[in-house]
Amino acid sequence: MSDADAGEQTPDLSPVLAAVLQGLEGRVLSYHSQHGDDTIVVAASDRLEVAAWLKHHDTLQFDMLMDTTAVDWIEEEPRFEIVDHFFSTVAHHRLRMKCRVDEDDAIAPSLCALYGAANWMEREVYDMYGISFDAHPDLRRILLYPQFQGFPLRKDYDKLQSWPLFEERYEGVRETSKIIHPNPGELEPSHEP
Repeated sequence: MSDADAGEQTPDLSPVLAAVLQGLEGRVLSYHSQHGDDTIVVAASDRLEVAAWLKHHDTLQFDMLMDTTAVDWIEEEPRFEIVDHFFSTVAHHRLRMKCRVDEDDAIAPSLCALYGAANWMEREVYDMYGISFDAHPDLRRILLYPQFQGFPLRKDYDKLQSWPLFEERYEGVRETSKIIHPNPGELEPSHEP
């Protein structure tokens, strides 16, 4: 534990975080509670089991997965951090859960078996960061087309890389207009008033 021993109750711990630390014992690698935000860090391999415990706990009842996203800590190992935000619609409290995965083995258990919303959220993380989710029922791109190369929210992605959106099917529509969507360096400034 980073901030306090899991067995001790300190004044800085919210009742929710104290209950989580007591119930999950050694599974919480670190935690903090700042400005009303309770956060726990767990091993990526424990992601599904910890989420199931949080959802089915008698008093915590984290029955809603509000968001799943990721952070690219390009200079750190493990490189990627998966961040899940839970909410209890019964008790009206929140918890953030984080886990880290390596660039070479960017995979974690899917939460789709527990939360239907995880389906699209995990697909977005896969699409933007290239992190896979084991046992996901339909892991494919959701924002970009299947032929797109790379993962745009990785910090080493070349932001000037140009990939065609699609073959021009309808001449002159907004999405294919070179004036509205020019390729970098292609459009020369107009000298008209």
